[in-house]
Amino acid sequence: MSAEDRCPVCGLPKELCICGEISKEEQKVVIKSEKRKYRKDVTVIEGLDPRDIDIKGLLKELKSKLACGGTYKKDERIIILQGNHLYKVKDILVRWGISEDKIEIAG
Repeated sequence: MSAEDRCPVCGLPKELCICGEISKEEQKVVIKSEKRKYRKDVTVIEGLDPRDIDIKGLLKELKSKLACGGTYKKDERIIILQGNHLYKVKDILVRWGISEDKIEIAG
């Protein structure tokens, strides 16, 4: 088995590696609602690590499921969604493998 077939973190074969699942469960995510220009509500998701989660895939699913627009600010590591979707976002993040205990809603 070559080095390419092994996880660089734990050394196990990539089929058996659970490093990604463990790191997803350890992330501390904060979901909050803010008012922006013209009293528009936005939902802000902070604390997602782009090394552990496919941010583009998550953003695409969030926008599709919530029927809203949104963006990812790479330098600030936040996702911004149009509208107030606090509890719906939490449900989607739990389905993506983030522990429910590690998700904080700061309304």
